[in-house]
Amino acid sequence: MKEKWSDGAWESIEPIYQKIKEMPFITELIDGTLDREKFAFYIQQDAMYIKDFGKALARISANIGDKHKETFMSFAADSFYVEKELHDTYFKEYGISTDAEQTPTCRLYTSYLYSQFYDSPMPVIVAAVLPCFWIYKEIGDYIIDSKKIDNNPYQAWIDTYGSEEFAESVRKAIAICDELAEGATPAVRDEMTKAFVNCSRMEWMFWDSAYNLEQWPV
Repeated sequence: MKEKWSDGAWESIEPIYQKIKEMPFITELIDGTLDREKFAFYIQQDAMYIKDFGKALARISANIGDKHKETFMSFAADSFYVEKELHDTYFKEYGISTDAEQTPTCRLYTSYLYSQFYDSPMPVIVAAVLPCFWIYKEIGDYIIDSKKIDNNPYQAWIDTYGSEEFAESVRKAIAICDELAEGATPAVRDEMTKAFVNCSRMEWMFWDSAYNLEQWPV
């Protein structure tokens, strides 16, 4: 049986995913000891990232063709409304300011996503947004399976990415990538994998930057 693109793509990022599971941000999130300031910093940056990510999903919807247009428009709507509700809850609880700028890592990630629209074919663009779906789903499942305490202060965040609704969105995103890869040339499939790997690296960087309260150096 021919291997799906997604099988090989995940194999390519397995070392990255293992490092993500070992990150202090994740391990401390699991046991509820993550510093509130670091989690608030993460939520603040994630809100800005999701805003740009949603725009990228909407742009994909406008250009991917009729078959998958509604799916990506649904993804975009979810990014704007479902996660906005989560962010708004934490913004109030933690007193997070909306007056902030993206960190270097957040800016790098969103700029990389937007750059794909200038010179990459649609399969590569879609592969670039996949890690934000797939890695978050896997990490959500991992955190739930590793649950160590009751009344985790970060349970709402955990529940969002460990939900069946989110898992269904991830399955759809993976299936679309596999379908696009099936009709792509070997060169384009290689570029899909490179984009997938690069954005997976930036997922690690995003959590690391939040844990270290990253600032612009100058």
